[in-house]
Amino acid sequence: MNNTLSNTSIKCVRDTSITAVVFPCLYSILFIAALILNCMAAWIFFSIRSTSTFVVFLKNVVVADLLMTLTIPLKVLSDAGVGSWRLRAIYCRYSAVLFYITMYISILLLGLISLDRYLKIVRTFGKCALQRVRVGQVLSATIWAVMLSLALPNVILSDQPPKVYGGRLKCSSMKSNAGLLWHEGLNYFCQVVFWGTLALMVVCYTFISKKVYESYKASKSRSQTASRKTKAKVFVVVGVFFICFAPFHFARVPYTLTQTRNNVFRKRLTAALCHNPLQKGTLESPTATSTQPEMSQIIHSNKLSNNNMSDKHNG
Repeated sequence: MNNTLSNTSIKCVRDTSITAVVFPCLYSILFIAALILNCMAAWIFFSIRSTSTFVVFLKNVVVADLLMTLTIPLKVLSDAGVGSWRLRAIYCRYSAVLFYITMYISILLLGLISLDRYLKIVRTFGKCALQRVRVGQVLSATIWAVMLSLALPNVILSDQPPKVYGGRLKCSSMKSNAGLLWHEGLNYFCQVVFWGTLALMVVCYTFISKKVYESYKASKSRSQTASRKTKAKVFVVVGVFFICFAPFHFARVPYTLTQTRNNVFRKRLTAALCHNPLQKGTLESPTATSTQPEMSQIIHSNKLSNNNMSDKHNG
């Protein structure tokens, strides 16, 4: 029985009703709200002259967020299974790459905004070079150029003939071996970008809250109330940033490894997740994927092994 299990690939039966129905609906609502809010933000901020680095960074954040928002409809259609596999191929090669890279551009710009606020509030003496408008424009352009350059190989190296399994195209199947390695390496780099930016924001806003609290205390205001307000503002900014992005980054590395290291990591992860036997009703679910025959084979093999053992015992 153990030999039978060890020689057979153990895979979970996957219920796609959430990814094919629930998520597209949520993404559609998100798209409408994000499009309206980002268009309003663009109309407001681009009517203001770029007289400070703060405004420069905000304008770039709006552009990045707007581009990221415009990629959502293709993701909705792809996840919902609308259209042919060619639509998903376009999403995998272009739209998904643009979505993720603009997200990290926004993250980096939010880090620069927190640094700009730190220099503005904490270091009030003199004007640092980082606070000059021209420097802010150069930094923003550099971020765009570097991140887009890093994302370009993900497009170029997705040059393999698409492989459709069970009527669905898997994005990683379009990547060459070099493309898979680049995708994995870029994921690690983006992890550093996020956690580094989060650490920078925590440090900057901690010093900002301390400075604001000291100014309240020096002006003999109600320091206890002022302290609570400043701490609340810091926790709101950093907390929202953490809640929005941290869960994604916790899951991102394991997910990427299942795409790029199918023969090693994916089997280990699947074996760990599927150590409990599945119920018969789950196997008969109409939403089960192509892994169902393999799981059925395992259960069938187990039954044969048990029957053989019983026959030997009776014999």
